[in-house]
Amino acid sequence: MAAAARAAGALALALVLALAGANSEGDALSALRRSLRDPGGVLQSWDPTLVNPCTWFHVTCDRENRVTRLDLGNLNLSGHLVPELGKLEHLQYLELYKNNIQGTIPSELGSLKSLISLDLYKNNISGTIPPALGKLKSLVFLRLNGNRLTGPIPRELAGISSLKVVDVSSNDLCGTIPTSGPFEHIPLSNFEKNPRLEGPELQGLAVYDTNC
Repeated sequence: MAAAARAAGALALALVLALAGANSEGDALSALRRSLRDPGGVLQSWDPTLVNPCTWFHVTCDRENRVTRLDLGNLNLSGHLVPELGKLEHLQYLELYKNNIQGTIPSELGSLKSLISLDLYKNNISGTIPPALGKLKSLVFLRLNGNRLTGPIPRELAGISSLKVVDVSSNDLCGTIPTSGPFEHIPLSNFEKNPRLEGPELQGLAVYDTNC
């Protein structure tokens, strides 16, 4: 009898923790929705009164009801990203390409330790690329091309061994192109159309971010 009661208590606790996690993720997504303009009503199903955001369109969850994908590419959204996105600790894919997102990339995105793909290309994002993105040790795809980003390419990104695709073309970046780590294999075309960006830095020489 006592064992059954303990098992029931453990199950209830697990349920409470799962709901709390889902609620935290729902709060983060609700914050994103409030920051976006959605003329087509594609986020109409994002009902903040529902505890579990896994029923919302364009949101994918795993078996534990943890948000793993946000597929919001090419949906005519505008507005800006919010720091609350950093609370989606199981997120693997953040797809917000081909919209009219403005403002900056929150440094809190560096907390997304499970992130595999960050696709923010073809928006209107400004500011710098946060060095905190160097903490994304699972990242494979980083596509930020076609925005208004300024500043240097953070050297912290060179420490992400999993990184296979980096595209920062068509921005206003400055400084030099990293050549170490994953950048050894990134084609130069993925850096073009940055008028102030110098060529690849030479190994063993000081970084010459002179025009940054």
